[in-house]
Amino acid sequence: MMKFQEFVTKTGEIILYSGEPDFDKLELLARGAGDIWHSSFEQGYKNAFPELIYQTAVFFIFLNDFDDLDECVSWRINPNHFAVRKLVWETLKGFDCEYKNIHMQALDFGYNALRNSATIPLYVKGLFEDKNKEIINISINDRYVFFRKNFKSEHSVYMLYRKGFWKIKEWKAFFYAKKNVKQTLLRPVVKPRKLLKIEGNPSVSYIIPTMMRQEFTLQLLEDLASQTYPVSQVVIVDATPENLRDDKLYQQEFPFQLIIKWQETKGSCRARNEAIELCSGEYIVFGDDDIRIQPDFIENHIRILQTYKVNACNGLDIRADNQQQKLIHLEEKLEKLETLRWKVGASHGFSNANSCVKREYVKKLIGNDINFDGGYGEDSDFGLSLLKLGQIVIYNPFSANLHLKPPIGGYRFWGNQAKIIGKKRKKQPWELDAPVQFVRPVPSPTIMYGIVKHFNNSQILEYKYKHFFLYLFKGSKPGILYRLLRLPYKNLQFKKSLFYAKKLNDLGIRYK
Repeated sequence: MMKFQEFVTKTGEIILYSGEPDFDKLELLARGAGDIWHSSFEQGYKNAFPELIYQTAVFFIFLNDFDDLDECVSWRINPNHFAVRKLVWETLKGFDCEYKNIHMQALDFGYNALRNSATIPLYVKGLFEDKNKEIINISINDRYVFFRKNFKSEHSVYMLYRKGFWKIKEWKAFFYAKKNVKQTLLRPVVKPRKLLKIEGNPSVSYIIPTMMRQEFTLQLLEDLASQTYPVSQVVIVDATPENLRDDKLYQQEFPFQLIIKWQETKGSCRARNEAIELCSGEYIVFGDDDIRIQPDFIENHIRILQTYKVNACNGLDIRADNQQQKLIHLEEKLEKLETLRWKVGASHGFSNANSCVKREYVKKLIGNDINFDGGYGEDSDFGLSLLKLGQIVIYNPFSANLHLKPPIGGYRFWGNQAKIIGKKRKKQPWELDAPVQFVRPVPSPTIMYGIVKHFNNSQILEYKYKHFFLYLFKGSKPGILYRLLRLPYKNLQFKKSLFYAKKLNDLGIRYK
């Protein structure tokens, strides 16, 4: 059982701590977004427990700790030197004593606080001055207990395969965990803070890239005109071909400045970058052209950013059943979510369909990396890039959109050519000077580019192992022989995708 001391802030909040924190820093931190604070990077915990990759591969943006930052999101907590809000500690019920090792208890606590309990754990340089590196010994049993408690059993099987299925110790630990613990299906969730009223009069720019969806865009403009907190500016970058567009459609009166730019370049990343250059608002809201938003959408984006004192948030994206659905259907869907909706915490992703970022930090990133044009992954890349600046991207369930997803139009019109092989295929931006011929790259080369850009070689290799493992064993049992015979071709597809990804990475980040 952890033994804490208590620090009472000037607002009367109780912070529990172990070790010797800098109380002046702790006082300031308690006013911000964080719930748990540590300085574990200097104490031997940075990138601890790399075995997490056997479950998440490269699809958990907090797999790696970030470099060269004084403050950032990190779940790798040192149990001997950390601080936590008392309310949070009590809500999450402290460390899990089914682990024999206190290091594993702390890592499990931090991991679940971040991933499942809507809590924000932060590394803060210098909060704890102790820089003695601890030796972190996690037993094989505790490793399998962690996987058993947190993930489906197939992930434990995969770890057994990767760690060495010929090793008796691995098998013993696997069966020990299977016998003694069960998967924890429900985790406690920290309640969102009460949103404060908006301070000042911050200006808001709203960006809409669109293509062959002018009627949907007009519908969104009408929603924006009905906001309880007004947007000051809407920038539309429209790539609808000249012979298909209605130039007069946007010639209406709106209670905001409306800027229309007819896109001559190709790609949604380029479109957003062109729009960013025209934005003047203190905040920029990114939205897709095929969404509906409630009247308090903009207001709640600004309120949550000010309440948590952060500079970026990612809203709640709700998929419509069909493209004719209205805001009343969004309300019905939100009511069905009930308490499942109310998670704030650090966002695990980023969506260009619904996000709000202070323009200062958008400008620091310049915009979207156009290496993603023609494919997928640009929004995840943008969110991860914000995190690498030391920003907290908060999840915002108060600003929800209804995503209509019409089957036609949109920037995927260009990207759909990627599925075609042969003379009818139109070259994609990511093909550069090496057009696709007989082998279609899979996974998407732009998704692979994001992996190459943000993860190291051993993690990329681990992703490859998992990709093929899932390909072979996740399908139907009768089809396994067919998949086995097709494996050499699948390997060619993977190599082709990696080939394009590395060529894009060699070019470096591009914005024009």
